[in-house]
Amino acid sequence: MPMYEYACEKCGLVFEAMQKFSDAPLTECKACGGPVKKLISQTAFSLKGGGWYEQGYSGGGGGGSCASAGSGGGCAGCPKAANE
Repeated sequence: MPMYEYACEKCGLVFEAMQKFSDAPLTECKACGGPVKKLISQTAFSLKGGGWYEQGYSGGGGGGSCASAGSGGGCAGCPKAANE
């Protein structure tokens, strides 16, 4: 289940709540009962390094090229050949 962050507009409390996608957003502060708003938080998911995009799908020659690419041929399983 995802974790959502809320801030109380009355007392300033910032708190987290684990909710299902289908749950309605919280409307009330758990400390003072004031109105809350959902915050946009930084995700923990991050893509770093070369990875699949740079090696197989970017057009900038990031490293993953076929042996037959220079001779005008192409390999059927190559992602670069499929995108051209």
